Amino acid sequence: MTAFQQKKNRYYLMRHGESLANRKGLIVSHPDNALNDFGLTTKGAEQVMNAALSTRLKDDTLIVSSDYKRSKETAEIVNSVISCSTEPLLEPLLRERNFGSWELSDHANYDAVWRNDINHPQRSEKGVETVDDVLQRGLQAIDDIEKHHQGRTVLLVGHGDVLQILLAHHHNIHPRFHRSLSAIGNADIRSLAKLQLAIDSPAA
Repeated sequence: MTAFQQKKNRYYLMRHGESLANRKGLIVSHPDNALNDFGLTTKGAEQVMNAALSTRLKDDTLIVSSDYKRSKETAEIVNSVISCSTEPLLEPLLRERNFGSWELSDHANYDAVWRNDINHPQRSEKGVETVDDVLQRGLQAIDDIEKHHQGRTVLLVGHGDVLQILLAHHHNIHPRFHRSLSAIGNADIRSLAKLQLAIDSPAA
């Protein structure tokens, strides 16, 4: 039995729209860089707008978002489009995975991190947050929601690795294999009830 199957609320995941970091091909995970910079591009805002217009989520949806600029802006757009009755809640526990000394390097370096996830899931390389640590804070964020809400549809707005690690856990897949799941693209909204496995290596 997974953690999510026993919860009081229904959970959906949404990755932020295209950000300036995505556009520049950079890894941006540290609060000093991500809290107030590297927000959405014009294309990213349009992606989020289109996703919100096509979603079946209703105005009673509770949006809980990472407080990084790119996710916060994503949450605000969705909240406005579907006319939510409450403002998005900002949750630092949903922040991007900390990629350590890879910060501000080329996003091709994600591949080295993901290889280490599979081979040494409990060992940090170059100060990268381990999959186990990411999972634990993600579950803590959900536990905090559960303490204060019941019977709600909850949209968690965040970042690729964090969301995919939670998704893997929900489907009883060890989080070290989170990249075996179909990559959650920019502005994608995905129900935890559905699982998509990657056919080819997913893009960063």
